[in-house]
Amino acid sequence: MNRVATAGLPVKLHDIEQAAHTIARAVPHTPAHHSRTLSEIAGCEIFLKFENLHFTASFKERGALNKLSSLTDAERKRGIVACSAGNHAQGVAYHAGRLKIPATIVMPEGTPFNKVKHTRDFGATVELRGANFHEAVAAANVLVSERNLIMVHPFDDPKIIAGQGTLALEFLSQAPEIDTLVIPIGGGGLISGNSIAAKALRPDITIYGVQTKFYPSMYGAVKGEKVTCGGQSIAEGIAVKEPGHITRVIISALVSDILLVSEPEIERSIVTLLEVEKTVAEGAGAAAFAAVLANRKKFHGRKVGIVISGGNIDMRLLSNVILRELGREGRIQSLIIAIEDRPGFLAKVATIVSEAGGNILDVSHNRLFNNLSARSAELGMVIEARDVEHAGDIRKKLEQAGFAVR
Repeated sequence: MNRVATAGLPVKLHDIEQAAHTIARAVPHTPAHHSRTLSEIAGCEIFLKFENLHFTASFKERGALNKLSSLTDAERKRGIVACSAGNHAQGVAYHAGRLKIPATIVMPEGTPFNKVKHTRDFGATVELRGANFHEAVAAANVLVSERNLIMVHPFDDPKIIAGQGTLALEFLSQAPEIDTLVIPIGGGGLISGNSIAAKALRPDITIYGVQTKFYPSMYGAVKGEKVTCGGQSIAEGIAVKEPGHITRVIISALVSDILLVSEPEIERSIVTLLEVEKTVAEGAGAAAFAAVLANRKKFHGRKVGIVISGGNIDMRLLSNVILRELGREGRIQSLIIAIEDRPGFLAKVATIVSEAGGNILDVSHNRLFNNLSARSAELGMVIEARDVEHAGDIRKKLEQAGFAVR
C-alpha cells in the first residue's frame, strides 16, 4: 500500500488535518500508552488509545463536531437530526448543545433509559421511533423531509470520516513505533478515517478491522460473501446490519483484513482491560483487543495499536460480564452438594470451604425438587476461589469429607 492508493478516495489527509484543527479546542487529545502487562498476555507489543476518556466516553465526538462545524449559519438555524441508540447520539447532542444548534435524536423504542436520559441532558430532543435501529433510521429520514432538518449520519459522511481520522494523527504521534492498527468496525466511519490518515503518514502500516460474529456486515460486503446479521451482542456499538457505502470503498482499499470475534472473547477483553488497565471499555471498545487475543500468531512480535473506542456500558451488564468471566476462569464456581437434611451439615460444609480458603457467595437449599431420599437435600453453593486449581482443591476436600459434589 502506498500514497497513490489513497488518491481516489473521498477523504484526504488534508481533510483530516483540517478536522483536527477544527475540533482542537473542544475535543482534547486522549491519552495513549504502552501496556507491559497486556503485551505479555498477548505476545506482542500493545499500545492503547483511550477513546473511552472523552467527555461523552466515545470517539464519536470527533466526527460529530467536525460535521456540525461545517454547517452554514442557515443550516444551523434549520437544525439537525441524527439516528443513534448510543454514542453517536450523545456526541451529536453534546456538541450541538455547545454550538446552539437545535438537535433531534431519533432512537429505537427499546433504547435503555440511561442513554435516552444522557442524550436529553445534553439538550437534544429525543424521539423514540421504530422497533430497531433500521426502523429508527427510516423515521429520521422522514423527519429530514417533514421538518427540513440536516441529517448527521453516524458514519457514511466525509466530514464524519475526516473527524474520526484525527484519532490516528494523535495515536501515531504519541506512539510512532506502532506498525499495526486494530480498529472496531460498525458502519466503518472510524476505521475509514484512521486508515486514510495512517496510510498517508505511514504507507507500510498494517490495518485490521474487527467485527462481531453476530454482525459481520462489512466483512461480508468487502469479501463478497453472503452473511447473516442478528442476535443480542454485547458490542451493540458495532452491531450494524448495513455497512456504509463510502466506508466500504475505503476499507476495501486500505484495510488488510477484517477479523471476527465471539461474545465470550469480547467479554474476556472487557474484564482484562478492567483488571489490568483499570479502564472501562464497552463491548465495541474491547473488540480490538479481543481480536488480538484470538489471533496471537497473526500479531506475534508486532507493535500493535489498539483503539478502545468507547466506555459506555451499563453497570448491571458490566457486573454480569465480570461474574461470567470469573466463572469461565474457575474463580467462581457453582456446586451442588448432597447433604443429610438435619442440623449441623450446612455448618460442616461451610467450615470445610472456609478452611480450604474459599469464600461462600451464595447458598440455597433444595428439599423438594431432587431424586434424593426424603431425609436428604441438595445444597447449592456459589464459591469464590483464587483460580481453577484452588477451586478443584476445595471440591476435593468436600469429597474427601464424604460429600457428593457436582
